[in-house]
Amino acid sequence: MIFKIQKCGERLCLGWRMLSRKYSSSEHIRQFSDPTKAICKIMMSCPTLALETALDQSGIRISPEMVEEVLMRFQNAGMVAYRFFEWAGKQRNYMHSVKAYHAMIESLAKIRQYQIMWELVNSMRAKRMQNMETFSIIMRKYARAQKVEEALYTFNVMEKYDCAPNLAAFNGLLSALCKSKNVRKAQEIFDKMKDRFEPDSKTYSILIDGWGKDPNLPKAREVFREMTDAGCNPDIVTYGIMVDVLCKAGRVDEAIEIVRGMDDSGCTPTSFIYSVLVHTYGVEHRIEDAVDAFLEMERNGIKADVVVYNALIGAFCKANKFKNVYRVLNDMDSKGVKPNSRTCNIILNSLIDRGETDEAFSVFRKMIKLCEPDADTYTMMIKMFCEKDELEMALKVWKYMKQRRFVPSMHTYSVLINGLCEKGNTSKACVFLEEMIEKGIRPAGVTFGRLRQLLIKEGREDVLNFLNEKINLLVKEPLFD
Repeated sequence: MIFKIQKCGERLCLGWRMLSRKYSSSEHIRQFSDPTKAICKIMMSCPTLALETALDQSGIRISPEMVEEVLMRFQNAGMVAYRFFEWAGKQRNYMHSVKAYHAMIESLAKIRQYQIMWELVNSMRAKRMQNMETFSIIMRKYARAQKVEEALYTFNVMEKYDCAPNLAAFNGLLSALCKSKNVRKAQEIFDKMKDRFEPDSKTYSILIDGWGKDPNLPKAREVFREMTDAGCNPDIVTYGIMVDVLCKAGRVDEAIEIVRGMDDSGCTPTSFIYSVLVHTYGVEHRIEDAVDAFLEMERNGIKADVVVYNALIGAFCKANKFKNVYRVLNDMDSKGVKPNSRTCNIILNSLIDRGETDEAFSVFRKMIKLCEPDADTYTMMIKMFCEKDELEMALKVWKYMKQRRFVPSMHTYSVLINGLCEKGNTSKACVFLEEMIEKGIRPAGVTFGRLRQLLIKEGREDVLNFLNEKINLLVKEPLFD
């Protein structure tokens, strides 16, 4: 239930007092065998102003494990999660765990609520709970938001927080930068600080992976040579990364040579390495080679996991061999390997690309009984139905997603709002945009821009101003403490 938008731009709360009373009865809560689900139901249904009251009156006693699970479920709704986190912190005989703090820090960083994030770090310091992972999370989130200097600041400020940086923190900084496509900055920092922190195989592997994704194969090879020249032996992770880098550069035969020579180094190829080979052969439409690589892995006594099965499914999808895809699923079932959301997404994406939308929906209905869909799964299905001009079906998938207590991501909201805009259903698009903002999720500029144009065209500037005000209420905080 949310605050709906009226034509005069009023903010009308639809019965939040009634909702509070609804959740005030502990008898109502007891009908839920799982109190965590009961809390999630309140958080999904309750307007912001009524949330703390509803939680207070629910009568549910919380535990650290319960709070951690709720925060993980609401990781896409940072401000709703934060209000729950604040409420939980006030409960008797309860203290936040390190895991709860870290989950909350990740959620806040995701929606760029940096000041509140640093307030939590200060709270952890007061309780002597901060550790290397605390700062690694922040570095990753800053780097992902392309805030390179802020990521470096976080590394440099660790000493102030009684957490002197070590090699693990140094590797964390380099990894954050490389994963956010800032490998040149990572290399620059490595060159300046490698005498302060003696690099290990993980340090070099991070840089090799970064240059591979750049992509810059000569530089990746150079770092690999520097590693061996420094007397640091490649481990199984390094070999896996090097195989992946070579395959992505189209040097699959060179990658095979590395795999063949691994035994001499005392390293046995892993299922991940074979998954890279199978995936690469699939991309290159070398389906027979993909199957041969999979069978070779099994002959070598390496048990297939869901990752390598997904690579094989992807290869068959690329080759339009869907009978083989279903055979692979049966093989997985016979060997006790459960499909995951990635399995589902590979198949759905391929069917939708082929225009086989009915089959895609059929697969979706079957797969959700075997594995938990993720944000990409729901987004794909909602987008598919919007593009088919079947908004009613898109809304049914949305409703199912909410029933599963799955908090939509920014992309999932955007797909549905864009679909409603395409149909000219501005009022409903506004309702979903407001719900999105209520959960602390900032709408993408393109999505809000499209809705803005429709509102101006319909002469509803009052509603537009109202939405602008709500977006501005999402905290715009300074970057540092």
